[in-house]
Amino acid sequence: MDKLSVMQAFRRIVERGSFARAAEDLGVSPALLSREIKLLEESLGTTLLTRTTRSMSLTDAGRLYYDEVIGILDTVTGVETRIREGAGAVRGHLKVNASSSFGQTVIAPMLPDFLDAYPDLRLTLSLDDRVVDMVEGGFDVSIRIRAAMPDSALVARKIGTIHQRVFAAPSYLEHAGIPSTPNDLAQHRVIGFLLANHLTSWVLQGPQGSQSVELDPPIRVGNSLVLRDLLVAGQGIGTLPDFVSNESEARGELVRVLPEWELPAPEIFAVTGSRLGMDAKVTAFLDHLRAALGR
Repeated sequence: MDKLSVMQAFRRIVERGSFARAAEDLGVSPALLSREIKLLEESLGTTLLTRTTRSMSLTDAGRLYYDEVIGILDTVTGVETRIREGAGAVRGHLKVNASSSFGQTVIAPMLPDFLDAYPDLRLTLSLDDRVVDMVEGGFDVSIRIRAAMPDSALVARKIGTIHQRVFAAPSYLEHAGIPSTPNDLAQHRVIGFLLANHLTSWVLQGPQGSQSVELDPPIRVGNSLVLRDLLVAGQGIGTLPDFVSNESEARGELVRVLPEWELPAPEIFAVTGSRLGMDAKVTAFLDHLRAALGR
């Protein structure tokens, strides 16, 4: 027995003064309503309605039950109304997780405009270079950069693509020489990214198709911003995503190595926990993020 629907039926019977009229309102048969009320009375161990062929009246227990039911149903209706009205409002507490480099270079610059647009919003931004448990962390959305997302109960929406290219500082290339083929990379001081799936094996795509280069980076770091700074300082050759390399390349601090070659382009995914769709605050955040990415 669905207690809430039975409460609603009981209230309608009392207020309409008739099983037949209540059944018509609810789109069910009078016999079904009668059976449900009988089951309700049996579960409570008392009679709620006295019925004759001509009239129906509440017992003292029925009057008490009716008065309490009104309060319960009105509370439920009020909660549902507030939730529906708030579903389209950008407010509440938004919890976002992203990698340190993406958070600092892409998300952080867009936050002032985003927060100005939604002053009623509370925001928690957690930056972590390792994949976190969204459910355990209570995150609404996690931004992840992957070649593909594994199947899971989470929902991954692609919001962009990044380019992963090879860079070095002009000062490094001046004394170490400029690689002319992917195989030349093995003769250079390579700085590897610990969290990448290409730490020791770079699969480069270029004019001659795909070419794999096996490497043993003597320097390995777990943060792409640190990797970028080492490259700018002339410490070697490494790969960077475009959102990390763009400014340094524009300033001439870094130059493309093997400019016709690059690693496979990973995707930017917005990962949420619900298959029922995103709420307003997540949608608003991702709209601003897509704008920041130029999408």
